[in-house]
Formats: sequence, structure tokens, C-alpha cells
Amino acid sequence: MMGAFALQTVDTELTADSVEWCPLQGCRHLLACGTYQLRRPEDPPADPSKGRMEVEEPRVRLGRLYLYNFNENKSTQPLVEVQRKDTSAILDMKWCHIPVAGHALLGLADASGSIQLLRLVESEKSHVLEPLSSLALEEQCLALSLDWSTGKTGRARDQPLKIISSDSTGQLHLLTVNETGPKLQKVAAWQAHQFEAWIAAFDYWHTEIVYSGGDDGLLRGWDTRVPSKFLFTSKRHTMGVCSIQSSPHWEHVLATGSYDEHILLWDTRNMKQPLADTPVQGGVWRIKWHPFHHHLLLAACMHSGFKILNCQKAMEEKQEATVLASHTLPNSLVYGADWSWLRFRSLQRAPSWSFPSNLGTKTADLKGAGELPTPCHECTENSDGAGHARPQSGMKPLTERMRKSGTWLQATAATTRDCGVNPEEADSTFSLLATCSFYDHALHLWECEGNGA
Repeated sequence: MMGAFALQTVDTELTADSVEWCPLQGCRHLLACGTYQLRRPEDPPADPSKGRMEVEEPRVRLGRLYLYNFNENKSTQPLVEVQRKDTSAILDMKWCHIPVAGHALLGLADASGSIQLLRLVESEKSHVLEPLSSLALEEQCLALSLDWSTGKTGRARDQPLKIISSDSTGQLHLLTVNETGPKLQKVAAWQAHQFEAWIAAFDYWHTEIVYSGGDDGLLRGWDTRVPSKFLFTSKRHTMGVCSIQSSPHWEHVLATGSYDEHILLWDTRNMKQPLADTPVQGGVWRIKWHPFHHHLLLAACMHSGFKILNCQKAMEEKQEATVLASHTLPNSLVYGADWSWLRFRSLQRAPSWSFPSNLGTKTADLKGAGELPTPCHECTENSDGAGHARPQSGMKPLTERMRKSGTWLQATAATTRDCGVNPEEADSTFSLLATCSFYDHALHLWECEGNGA
């Protein structure tokens, strides 16, 4: 079975395109949301003496970064804004999955062509993000995406902390983070695509390898030690490739999404043909693997809303992934989506919708439901004593256990958990997720019930 609740909608005022839950223990109640607003200048007056219009002023791309606290004491409006910061328009952002110099770091890719690092610090009431470092990629470009080499699996001690970014001129940029600063430094840049390089992402298992997708419709792989020549080029997508994520749970598994409205799953050892091809009826701007339920993939599908896919059979039997859930809103383009790392038990309510997970590709719309269950206190036993969370240990693929992970808990109380338990042994079938969208400038909070197993 699987079900979901619409918990809250927040007006972001500017159009929202990026949303990210903090993955670090002790900070998992924090949610960042980025916005992008194109301000068009007034139509210029005609010059009668020249018989033509004057040259237009350049359009201004405005942005705002929001930080929200998921407040366990608020039953009807659990997301509480704790900070807003005006910036250049934000096109992508990611949290680093390990603390750096004792702090959580958030990376932003913005319309000024820069990568920004912000540091999370404690404030009187909650936390705030403060500027730490910034690096301009190129002149007259937009920074379109970024990814951390830490992924969701941590990193080897001897590996430097790295960021890969892409820009509107088709270039990729490899950066390192000097952790004593911390400060951004550019290591390499190369031309990867003919047009916009919409997305760049690390192979989380082999972080010298990165993948890129461009408006030229190409998916490419690169060895950052020799970036002048691509490892492969795939033309399997028929339009611009705009989302890529390496699985942090399954080595060699890669998910990609495109304007062609398809999600492809790949075995990176053979990039000639995808393992599975799933149509989702909307351009796929972002995809996110679930942090605990290894087979679940969340997709932001623009005008088709968001979808949750079960990729278990796609991996095992090379067949189309099952669409477990789908939700659309009128006059809305969903560009951002992310799973929370908080864990839930909540069986006190009937779900707003539910259906057996063996119904193939049948989808269900998510509808608003009753009150939010009251969560318990966040666990902080795994801090380092100075209030900073320790990084979570890496997660390894446990295929047999995943097959058996569909047992329902008969819980009688509703709780949230931010504990250092092994994710494969976590006992919750409830997840939080957030989405954000253009046009209706909205941030949506959802509770998802079940894991589709």
C-alpha cells in the first residue's frame, strides 16, 4: 500500500524552482527553498526619428533564499520561516552531506554565474545561513547546476571535497573546497555541450567520474582526471537532458530525466542501452533517490507535477518502473522536489488515498487530509558535543533486505526521528517530501505513507 497527505502550502512570492532538505543529523528539520524571478523591463518607447524601438534593457533575474524549520509543535502549519535572503536568481542548490569545519554547508548555483557557499550557524530561535565563499565560473553565463562529491554516502578520508557545476555556455567546472577556509577553488573547466549544460552530477561511488546533460540532447560521462575527452555520449534521450542522479544505494545505477518526458535508468558499465525507460508525461527537471527506501525515485515533472516511481523491478527485470503516485496542480510547473531525512511513524489516520502497490502503473492523486501528527523531540545523542552533527556512515546496497522491507508497522503514536540508526534497519514507512513550483510561486509539504514494496 501507499498513500500521502498534503500538509501545507507556503506562498514563496517569487517563483520557486529548488527545494532541499538538510541531510545532516541534528539539522534534518531544516528546509531550504530557492526562487527565480525574471523581471522584464517596461516596453521601451519608440524613437520616431529612427523609426525603430530603442535597444531593450537587459532583463534582471531576481532570487530569494528561504530557510524553514519543520516545527514539531505546530500541528497545522509545521513549516515556519526562519530566514529569507535576497540573492541573484537561484537555479540549483545542494547541501553537503558531511559537516565541514563543524558546520553544514549549502551550495547555490545562481544567475550571476557564481557558485556560492553558505554556512549554517545557530541563532537565538533556530539557525541561519551566512555567506562563506563565492566563485564566479565565467563572465556572462548562468550557473545552472551543482553537485557535491559526497553524495549521500560520505567520502573516503583521502578524497578532497569537490563540487561539479554546469553553466549556460555548455561548460562544466570542477571545484574543490578548502576545508580549512572553507574556500572554493577552480580545478578545471571544459566545454561539454554545444548549448546549455543543464545538469552535472558525480558518480557517488567513483567521484573522479561525472555525468552531464545538455540542451543538445546529449548525456555524457567524463573522467575529471582527463576532462578533455568524454568517456561516452548517449543520444538515447530525444530532447534536452536536465536531470541526473547517481544512486547512493546501488553501485553502477544512474537515473536521468529529460524534456522528452522520460526517465531512464542505466547500468553505468553499459551506457549503450538503458535498463528501463519510463514515460512520465512531463519534462523531468529534478530526480531524487529516497534516502532510505532504495527503490523509490522522486521526480519533479514540470507541468505534470511530481511523481514517485518504484524502480525495484526495473532494476531486477529491466522493465518500466512503476509510477506509484502522481500529483498535478493547475497553473503550476513543478521544478523542485526532495525527500526529507526525517523518519515517521503515523498510523492514527486513514490516508487521503491509498492503493495496493501491485496495481502496475496505475496512479493516484494526492489530496489534502486531516491534521498533521504530532512528532516527538529530535534525537541529538549523536552530536560531537559541540552541537554539530556527525556524518552518517555510508549506505551499502542490500538487495535482499530491500525486497523484504515492505512490512507495515502497527504504530500507535506519531513521531519524527532524526537518529543515527542504520537506514536499512529504520522502522518507518512514512516520509516527508517537499515540492516547489513556478507560476503559482508555491512550496508544498507532503507526508508520504508506505514504501511501495
